[in-house]
Amino acid sequence: MRDIIRLDENSRFADSETGPLFRSFFPKARLLVYLNGELLGRESTEEKQERQSQKPVAELSLDFGEEKTTVVFGDLEYQCNTEKNDLKRTIYRIVSEGTGRSLPWGSTTGIRPTKEALAMVSEGKSADEIRTFYREKYLASDEKINESIEIAKAEHAILSQFPQTTDQNPRYSLQTDGYCLYIGILFCPSICLYCSFSSHRIDSCRNLVEPYIASLKREIDFVAERFRNRRLDCIYFGGGTPTTLEAGQLDDIFSYIEKKLDLSHLAEYTVEAGRPDSITAEKLYVMKAHGVTRISVNPQTMNQRTLDLIGRRHTVEDTVRAYELARKYDFSCVNMDMILGLPGEGVEDIEHTLSEMKRLDPDNLTVHSLALKTAARLRLEWDKYENLDFVNSTAIMDEALQTGRDMDMHPYYLYRQKNMAGNLENVGMSKPGRDGIYNVLIMEEREDIVAIGAGAASKRVRPDGNGGWQISRCENVKDIRTYIDRLDEMISRKDLLFTESML
Repeated sequence: MRDIIRLDENSRFADSETGPLFRSFFPKARLLVYLNGELLGRESTEEKQERQSQKPVAELSLDFGEEKTTVVFGDLEYQCNTEKNDLKRTIYRIVSEGTGRSLPWGSTTGIRPTKEALAMVSEGKSADEIRTFYREKYLASDEKINESIEIAKAEHAILSQFPQTTDQNPRYSLQTDGYCLYIGILFCPSICLYCSFSSHRIDSCRNLVEPYIASLKREIDFVAERFRNRRLDCIYFGGGTPTTLEAGQLDDIFSYIEKKLDLSHLAEYTVEAGRPDSITAEKLYVMKAHGVTRISVNPQTMNQRTLDLIGRRHTVEDTVRAYELARKYDFSCVNMDMILGLPGEGVEDIEHTLSEMKRLDPDNLTVHSLALKTAARLRLEWDKYENLDFVNSTAIMDEALQTGRDMDMHPYYLYRQKNMAGNLENVGMSKPGRDGIYNVLIMEEREDIVAIGAGAASKRVRPDGNGGWQISRCENVKDIRTYIDRLDEMISRKDLLFTESML
C-alpha cells in the first residue's frame, strides 16, 4: 500500500494526538508528517525526495489559526476551535465522511478508554449519563460505550477491595496502602513476529541466567527494606517467558521471595507461564508448592500454520498438553490468551481458535487485537507480510466476547494500543471470582507497582490533591547484560522514586 501523507502546518500537537487517529483509518499505510511543506523525520535527503514523490492513499491538511483550525480531507473542509478533543472529533467526522467508514471507539486514541467510565461509576453517575458523555465527547459506538460501563462496574468492585489513602499528604501504613510487585523475566524460547519487548532468546544467553537471578535477589532486598511497612497485594511474574527458567531456578526465586517479603496479605500470585513449550510438570509443581494462584498458558492461536509463521515454535498439541497438565495442579485460575488479527488468519481461523478456547474452558480469557508495533519484526520486515490478511472487526471482537459469555465469563478490564488491528482493544474476561486483580490495579493506576528485572517499569501513585492521582515512573534498562552491570543505578532509581512518594 502507498504511503499516507498528512500535512501539518504548524503544530507538534497534531502529530502526537491526531496522527494515531488518522492512522486508525489506514492501519497498513505509513504515516508521513509535513511541516510547512517539508517532510519531517530522520530519512536522508534522497529518501525524503523519494517519499515526497509518492502518491498518497489519503491526505489530511491542518491549518492552525489563532482561534480556528481548518481541516481538509480530499474535497471536504471543516473548521473547529483549537481545543484538543474538538479537533479530534472534527478530524474523525471529516475522515469518516470521506471514507464512508466509522471506528468503534470514535475519536478516542487513549489506551484506557474505560478510565472516565470508572470515575463516573465511582461517583455514582447513571449509565445514561455515562452514555451521553461518551457519545458527545468521543462519538463512540453504543456497543463500546456499553462495554465500557460493564467493565467499569467490574473494576470498581475489584478496586473497592483495596482501599488507598486519599488525603493530599498520605501517610503510608500496612492497613491502608498496598503495593504490587512485578518481576520481569526477559528470556524466551524464541522471539515472536509481533513482539516488541526486549526479550532475549534463552539458548543464546544461558550464561546470564544465574547472574540475572542474583540481580533479582538484590532488588528483592531493596523491596523488603523500602516496603517493609506496606501491604503486598499482588506478585506478577511477567516477561518474556518466566518458565524458560529451570524448575530449580524458579524454586530459588520463589524461596527467596518467601524469605524476604511478607506474603500474608497476598490476594493474587501470578506467573505468566505463557509459552506451552516451556511448561513442565516439575515447574508446575514448584509454582503450586510456593503458593502461585494464577498462571497463563497462552496459545495466541490454535492454528498451526499461524504458529509457524509468527515464530512460536510450539504445536497446537503442545498447548493442549500444557493446559491439561496445568489443570491437574488445581491452580485457582488458569488464563489463556489469544490474538485477533494475526497475519494470514481469516474469519474461519479465528472461529476455530475460539471454538478450541470454549472446549478447553479456561477460567480467564484475554482477547488481544494485534498491534503493529514499530520495534516488532513484523513491522521491521513489513515487505514480507504486508500482502497477508490482518482480519479483525467489531463483529469478530463481538464474537470473541460472546464466546467468553457462553463460558460464563464477563469482561473485567480493557486497554488499547496504537496501531491495533480493526482499531479495537484488548479485553480480559473471567469467570466469577477469577478476575486478574493485578491487571486492574496496574491498568487503573491505583497502587504503587514496584518492578524489578530488566525492562521493568515501576509506578508511584499518590493523590494529586484534586480528587485525582499523580503518577511517576522509572524504568530499568532493557538489555540484560546492561541491567546486571548497572544494577546499583537501577536500585537507586527506585529508591529515589519511592522515597519522594513518602514525603
